Amino acid sequence: MTPPKTEPVLLSGGNPQIAKGYGDAPVQAYIDAMPGWKQGIGRQLDALIVAAVPEVQKAVKWNTPFYGLENDSWFVAFHCFTNYVKVTFFQGASLTPVPPGKSKQANVRYLDVREGALDEAQFTDWIKQASKLPGEKL
Repeated sequence: MTPPKTEPVLLSGGNPQIAKGYGDAPVQAYIDAMPGWKQGIGRQLDALIVAAVPEVQKAVKWNTPFYGLENDSWFVAFHCFTNYVKVTFFQGASLTPVPPGKSKQANVRYLDVREGALDEAQFTDWIKQASKLPGEKL
């Protein structure tokens, strides 16, 4: 008998609780667990990142998908909040134009993506720029 499928645990703001792991599978598990319209945003972000940087490496750490080009060195991540998906550019202060969300960390910038509000061309440009900068070791 097949055990019943269990729903992923959603943390505050609807962020999925996903076990740490490297590769596409844990990232896809995270995206599959994103609630409501946020799942579409997650699929869109993932597809745009992979299209812009085909050699990208992926991982889930701290219930957050990370994307980078070297082991444990990341240029972008995203995380669910109640009303938006927050994209973190680890070297965002070096991007042109600088993403709008400021951080307490000097180099980090954020982009809050609300339902139906992702500028794909700008996001793709930022991803291409970010992938050429030194990654954040985490």
